[in-house]
Amino acid sequence: MEKRLGFVGVIIHGRKNAAPLVNNILTEYGEIIVGRMGIPQVKKELSVIVLIVNATTDELGALTGKLGKIAGVSVKSALSKGV
Repeated sequence: MEKRLGFVGVIIHGRKNAAPLVNNILTEYGEIIVGRMGIPQVKKELSVIVLIVNATTDELGALTGKLGKIAGVSVKSALSKGV
């Protein structure tokens, strides 16, 4: 399967509980993550993370599926079209 460039947007509600779980998963999938930007909103107990990935559809699905199972986490993603 072909790897393609894409992004993953993650919104974390309740940072104290969910953030460590999210970070563990991101570490597990570190080989497909090209870049990462995180914006914490401490007073609101909210964080936004944007990932740039180079992944197959299966790899991206596995990553977003694990993240989406965490309570308080919302995930959206897209990959570039194949050529």
